[in-house]
Amino acid sequence: MADIHTRPLLRHLRGAPTTYIRHLRRGRPAHEGVGISFWFRPLAAVISEVPVDDRELPMLFHARTVDFQDVSVQATVTYRISDPALAVQRIDFAIHPDSGQWRSAPLDQVASMLTEIAQQHAVTVIARLDLREAIVGGPVAVREDVAAGLGGDSRLDDTGLTVVGVRVVAIRPESEVERALQTPAREQIQQEADRATYERRALAVERERAIAENEMQNQIELAHREENLVAQRGQNERRRSEEAAAAAWIEVEAKAERERLLAAVRADARRLSGAAEADATAAKLTAYQDVAPALVLALAAQAIAGQLPKIGQLNVSPDLITTALGRLTAPDQE
Repeated sequence: MADIHTRPLLRHLRGAPTTYIRHLRRGRPAHEGVGISFWFRPLAAVISEVPVDDRELPMLFHARTVDFQDVSVQATVTYRISDPALAVQRIDFAIHPDSGQWRSAPLDQVASMLTEIAQQHAVTVIARLDLREAIVGGPVAVREDVAAGLGGDSRLDDTGLTVVGVRVVAIRPESEVERALQTPAREQIQQEADRATYERRALAVERERAIAENEMQNQIELAHREENLVAQRGQNERRRSEEAAAAAWIEVEAKAERERLLAAVRADARRLSGAAEADATAAKLTAYQDVAPALVLALAAQAIAGQLPKIGQLNVSPDLITTALGRLTAPDQE
């Protein structure tokens, strides 16, 4: 919208770079162009403002398919006023000289014209399709036909309008029909979900079974190892007992051998001692062969006296001494 500044008996208009301004004074063009500014008298001026930028026009209309199903078409048309000088001759774009506001609604008139033309072509296309075809392939067909129809329409050319592009957002049936169409897909998705759930449960059961089998195998392996351990311990105890018995037997045999050797040594010692005593006795007897009998008797008495108990008191008479001396001297006399 142009900016208008008020002065006494005068007005100043400053346009925008995307608006076309046309100033008529007394029926003749005084100023005309895009982004212009000028002074004018409000009582003698007729000013029109036409936007020349691209504009989006959303559309929503209803159509019926070949199988008598109502659908709603949601589309957007992008257009611009390519010939504003021609547009101001066909549509009222006049603005108020004080406020700069349009006196009427020119853009609503443009939108109504575009919507009617687009709706006419879209309804024609959808009327040849059934409901499923309209939902699946309808947007492409409607977009192409509407774009071709708007591009070749003479009314738009005479008005100075150019259609830049057409977009069909969606073609949707009534809510009940849409839910009915969605039911098979939902059921299939639910079946897929149920199958995935069952497969997940089966996989969980299979994994639990594998875990249980693994635990059982571990228990069996532990039992085998425990059995081997018990057998090994018994074998070790048996071997330990056998080794202890063998060691005891060896010790007994060694002790018996020591005792036998000790007895043999003692017997040899006794035998040697006896032989030595016999030799000594024989030597004594040999030595006593040349000794007088009285001396031998005296030696014998001495030996016996050494074996007798102690005598506290001994009385020797003169007769006893005389007899003994006589016996001692008797062999010398012979």
